[in-house]
Amino acid sequence: MEGQSVEELLAKAERDEAEKLQRITVHKEIELEFDLGNLLASDRNPPTGLRCAGPTPEAELRALARDNTQLLINQLWQLPTERVEEALVARLPEPTTRLPREKPVPRPRPLTRWQQFARLKGIRPKKKTSLVWDEVSGQWRRRWGYQRARDDTKEWLIEVPGSADPMEDQFAKRIQAKKERVAKNELNRLRNLARAHKMQLPSAAGMHPTGHQSKEELGRAMEVAKVSTASVGRFQERLPKEKAPRSSGKKRKFQPLFGDFAAEKKNQLELLRVMNSKKPRLDVTRATNKQMREEDQEEAAKRRKMSQKGKRKGGRQGPAGKRKGGPPSQGGKRKGGLGGKKNSRPPGLGGKRKGGQHQGGKRRK
Repeated sequence: MEGQSVEELLAKAERDEAEKLQRITVHKEIELEFDLGNLLASDRNPPTGLRCAGPTPEAELRALARDNTQLLINQLWQLPTERVEEALVARLPEPTTRLPREKPVPRPRPLTRWQQFARLKGIRPKKKTSLVWDEVSGQWRRRWGYQRARDDTKEWLIEVPGSADPMEDQFAKRIQAKKERVAKNELNRLRNLARAHKMQLPSAAGMHPTGHQSKEELGRAMEVAKVSTASVGRFQERLPKEKAPRSSGKKRKFQPLFGDFAAEKKNQLELLRVMNSKKPRLDVTRATNKQMREEDQEEAAKRRKMSQKGKRKGGRQGPAGKRKGGPPSQGGKRKGGLGGKKNSRPPGLGGKRKGGQHQGGKRRK
């Protein structure tokens, strides 16, 4: 009994080992194509098992996915390995399959003004360590930021320079100098961005540094200076004959998004009433003025055309003598007759006329 039990155990172990090897070893008619850089395996074998699976091919799909995954893992175990923090990792090669991108490749960041100057002069940046030795505390501290070395903001006593005012607050002066440095750095950053996007750099007050400004530029600079106060120029005094600025208008007041349902219902009903009304909302006075203005423009264009035609045609010489210009109806000049020069426009349309109701030239006294 003991001999049979040992033989059975050995046979069971052999079967288990064969099953493990069968799970690891996968046979394919056409070898798979591997892209280990992207952890990709491409199977070009025809899916014959899926065609015979019938209406429920889930088991066949699961077995196919398992076999292909096993082949990919077998390829990964053949790569060179290294140990990182007590973990065994494989070094993947460069990917060979180009995957599509959702967005275009980002453009290289444009160089700043200092970087362009450094490249032109051949200046190479020197990398500085982040930690420096602080002689005051006797420790290694950061070069910048919180708890940095040689932090002068923690000093409770500042020596007053000999050339400075003894009553001047040195702490406030130091804070103001830091604010100015921060503002200057921000201004340089914005200038670099504007230069990179090829935008026109505006001046400080809308004026050019040439010293020859036009009236519009001076007016724009004055408006900018007036609205640069904390009250946006509301309490700024005006000159006796100064006009109100054009840009100062009333702000639009929008209705609340929720809460006033009665006003919203009223506005919607009024809008529907106007849309469904048969009679259009027409401003009769405005339409009449527009029609009269168009008629006046047409008449003026017609008279201008007739006068130009008479000037091009010139005068004709008859048996009675010479006559300049065309007929009186065409705007030409004529001597004698009813008077001197005759206007091209009739008196009723706004033309000037001398001598009251008399159609001739000058009136006798």
